[in-house]
Amino acid sequence: MSQSTPMTLSEYASYDGLGLAELVARGQVTPKELALTAEKAIAAINPEVNAVVEIYADRIGGLDEKTLGTGPFRGVPLLMKDVFGHEGGRRIEFGSRLCAGMIAERDSHYCTLLKAAGVNILGRSAAPEYSMAGTAEGAIYGNTSNPWRKGFSAGGSTGGGQAAVTSGMVPLAHGSDIAGSIRIPASWCGGLGLKPSRGRISFGPALDENGFGLATNFVQAKTVRDAAAMLDCLAVPQPGDPFLIPKPDQSYAALARSKAPRLKIGLTLKPLMGVAVDPEIAAAVKRTGALLEAMGHDVFEHDPEFGGVDLVRKFTDVWFFGFDGRIAQYSAKTGRKPGPDTLEPVVLKIYEHARRLTSADFFAAIAALNTARRQLGTFYSTCDIWLSPMTARVAEPWGNYNLGRTDVTMETVTEKLLAVPCQYTVPHNIMGTPALSLPLAMHSSGLPIGVQLAARPAAEHLLLQLGAALEEASPWTQRMPPLHVSRV
Repeated sequence: MSQSTPMTLSEYASYDGLGLAELVARGQVTPKELALTAEKAIAAINPEVNAVVEIYADRIGGLDEKTLGTGPFRGVPLLMKDVFGHEGGRRIEFGSRLCAGMIAERDSHYCTLLKAAGVNILGRSAAPEYSMAGTAEGAIYGNTSNPWRKGFSAGGSTGGGQAAVTSGMVPLAHGSDIAGSIRIPASWCGGLGLKPSRGRISFGPALDENGFGLATNFVQAKTVRDAAAMLDCLAVPQPGDPFLIPKPDQSYAALARSKAPRLKIGLTLKPLMGVAVDPEIAAAVKRTGALLEAMGHDVFEHDPEFGGVDLVRKFTDVWFFGFDGRIAQYSAKTGRKPGPDTLEPVVLKIYEHARRLTSADFFAAIAALNTARRQLGTFYSTCDIWLSPMTARVAEPWGNYNLGRTDVTMETVTEKLLAVPCQYTVPHNIMGTPALSLPLAMHSSGLPIGVQLAARPAAEHLLLQLGAALEEASPWTQRMPPLHVSRV
């Protein structure tokens, strides 16, 4: 490839973010050329996948390259999730008809750090309404398809971002995670999803924390090195952040290239919310354990103490507390009232439930999560790493976990919408611990299997080191789904 030879979609999609940035740094391609190629990729495959809900013409043909940051991802196309990314002057609709056309007033710290990393934010990716589902299906923009099988869920809530990455539209996308929303799409689409530790990435300036500490921002990716380098870019404390957590002496990018120390790895296949694990997923987790053991780590079965469905109901009370106030603010901005024409059926029930929640309910739920955090934390008194399935099942057809279901009540939302995708994700949101989904196997159905590694608070570097070793031992980047730009 040279400056005189346009980049093909297959070439473009074969690189990760750092790979494209290296081409820019060497003068082999310009950021505007990358943006135009990304636009072609989106035009080619998005009609089938429906992962991108808006593109920014001024960041593509109208791109002023002097406005790009000078970080390690200079010129790399990225999509912003339609949730707490907040770029000033751009639409942010939270996947909701209530918020249609709403404009963010200013950049979030996350957005500012992304821009400094050098990425070119050239559009928005799809997400379910207020990111409250483990699937990217919604009334405002329709359903995002899994690149491996049309009509199957891409996961959620960052299903749009991960589907765009896996199908080759962009190498990176904004992701956020309050109950698995980075990791579930990574698992179901066959990508890489890291949920950083609580407090690792600033939620400022509008928020101290999202979801009372349950949520975090990061990216959807396809390689460990991209995740490591992006963590270096985004894990930068900002003025007024409520607390700081330890960082390693070396960069995450450097640490990801070095071997992990010998680690004690606890493997669990126990259903944490009563959902039996697919036998092929269980076998993939066991194979991963055997690989890690062959690398010199100590791997043994070890199950955590977890409160199951009853605890997750308390978790949702924390998550949903104050949601009615958010809706009131959005309603005031857009002039639309919350109701069946502006909120999906399950979200309307959550809104009504939030209006009934009292401060006593909230503090009781917080107390329950505190107790659970202490119990879960004992896992790490004997283990350095927690190895588990990512989800109990591989991706399923649309309709199973979406917010448009009319047969879901507040008494059944946990069992019907959260148990299958979130059974192994929620503990790490409760603890605020880092967790990583890796696409280490394929199911006989032709769908990806994700395997999850988690670590103590602030130990992202260990996950990246193990992830890099597993990426080398069981490479996944050569896998190409049927819905991919190179097949168009």
